[in-house]
Amino acid sequence: MKYGESLFDICYLLFAIISGCIILKRSKDTTGKIMGVAALILGLGDALHLVPRVLNYFVNGDFTVALGAGKLVTSITMTVFYVLIYYLWMRVYKCEENKALTMAIWGLCAVRIILCLFPQNGWFQNESSMAWGIIRNIPFVILGAAICYIYYIKRTQDKTFRSMWIFILLSFLFYIPVAVFAGLVPMLGMLMLPKTICYILMIVAFLRKSKA
Repeated sequence: MKYGESLFDICYLLFAIISGCIILKRSKDTTGKIMGVAALILGLGDALHLVPRVLNYFVNGDFTVALGAGKLVTSITMTVFYVLIYYLWMRVYKCEENKALTMAIWGLCAVRIILCLFPQNGWFQNESSMAWGIIRNIPFVILGAAICYIYYIKRTQDKTFRSMWIFILLSFLFYIPVAVFAGLVPMLGMLMLPKTICYILMIVAFLRKSKA
């Protein structure tokens, strides 16, 4: 199990980071830059959590703080990733900015990040609080639902991104049980694998779009 998961994690990180660099190199406009930065933020943010996780399997040592810090950073970078996905939506579908929606997106992002910074989350003590797992994810789930909806209503207007709303929806459906209940049922952590596959499919869409 540890070999399979570790190989998967390493391949994912390399794919996300290399893809981000390729997209940025190809980019000729803001749309390409947003996709490239989004892929890099996803890959580099997840690396701070997944690299210590892989090392923990093979190296004797206490990785509690590194894993906790990685989870905290990943929680923040995931949030920023979806804000970028919102701006990508505006660029791809040539939508005029809705100031109320933009303020709501940034407000949810700020609240999510602030909640993640509270010491009650127990990041560095490897303490999983179900209550704080729910609290810090409420604004994140609302943010994800809003992004999923706006991609859904525009799904027929762009061939490359027509399934983006499905990837977003599934990523949250796989993520929520892990974020809330993994402390009680560790096996739920396996749901992070299909969640990661959803991210890979998003990046594949970015790569296809950057070639168009």
